[in-house]
Amino acid sequence: MKSLTELYKIGRGPSSSHSMGPARAAEELLRRVPDMDGARVVLYGSLAKTGRGHGTDAAIKSALGDRYCEIIFDTEKSGLPHENTLDLTALRGGEPVFTMRAMSVGGGAVEIEGEERHEAGEVYPERSFLEISRLCMSMRLRLSDYVFMREGDGIKEYLSRVWDAMTAAVDRGVSAVGVLPGELGIERKARSLFRGGYTGERDADREKRLVSAYAYAVAEENAGGGIVVTAPTCGACGVLPAALKYCSELADADRERIIRALAVGGLFGNIVKTNASISGAECGCQAEIGTATSMAAGAIAELYGMPIDRIEYAAETAMEHQLGLTCDPVAGLVQIPCIERNAVAAMRALDSVMLMRFLTGTRKISFDLVTATMYETGRDLNSHYRETAEGGLAKLYR
Repeated sequence: MKSLTELYKIGRGPSSSHSMGPARAAEELLRRVPDMDGARVVLYGSLAKTGRGHGTDAAIKSALGDRYCEIIFDTEKSGLPHENTLDLTALRGGEPVFTMRAMSVGGGAVEIEGEERHEAGEVYPERSFLEISRLCMSMRLRLSDYVFMREGDGIKEYLSRVWDAMTAAVDRGVSAVGVLPGELGIERKARSLFRGGYTGERDADREKRLVSAYAYAVAEENAGGGIVVTAPTCGACGVLPAALKYCSELADADRERIIRALAVGGLFGNIVKTNASISGAECGCQAEIGTATSMAAGAIAELYGMPIDRIEYAAETAMEHQLGLTCDPVAGLVQIPCIERNAVAAMRALDSVMLMRFLTGTRKISFDLVTATMYETGRDLNSHYRETAEGGLAKLYR
């Protein structure tokens, strides 16, 4: 498995697969042909169908600077190597000089057809949770210690920057007002949620309100093109920060505990990314929000000092009950149902940890099994429910 630096990426929203990935592909084209004076980019699949709403064209043009760029949205082509495929052609004097095909595979990562990915090398020999847990038990390691052992001490500093970026997004989001960009005219709600307590508010209601406020804050920042952290994607970026911020405040956790929690949350995201998918265009929203919920549940369980079997139980439960979740963004924007879904998932992560405390020892399903199930389920989903905006809410909303 790759480094967690390839999972947690700090960048601008609204979509890791539809804006960050294509922008990186455009940057790679420019790196290979630095003297190009223009480009032609053809978007296919989900990129073509929801690219305008996700800002794909704007992200590509921004990456290419002031160079001429023609962008074509091809919604008809089939037989693609990935649902987020794009062809990029460098132009010089209006004539093509170089072409490459890229796939935006989720979380801002890009693959070039026919080439190995140019990113951090394999740092985890183990690929499954079973392999990891067996090694940890034999060496008497916590999961977070396992991450530090494989990654080296530098990962702690990186995760500290990740946490700073996450909390900064929360802080900006709970203070911001106004309407998000796009045709839906969605007003920001995080501020009112954050300030909306009432006299005699019960602790359980306060928890739900604050966790939701934090999730809305980050998801709205993402929808507005602000700086967020892929966890594992932009579309699901509010789940982990919301749940972890609330629980760390409740537990008065120091930064060391928070970094350990981020390490464990990232480990679960890495396992899904390696063995299944974190791309909504490939496997529906279960791949994004489902994975984010597992990451948050695993992180919280680590924050509370749970043993490995309980941490796995929490992460597995979180994913199991997101199976089949469709990706149907209204108007192709990362707003409805995406923002609200981040809040619901953050609360579900807390519920998964609570349930695990009562039911430890009764589990039948492993995290590896639920990951494989999610991938198979996602591949079986009708394409209308895989980030094409052709089914579900996206189709029926008027």
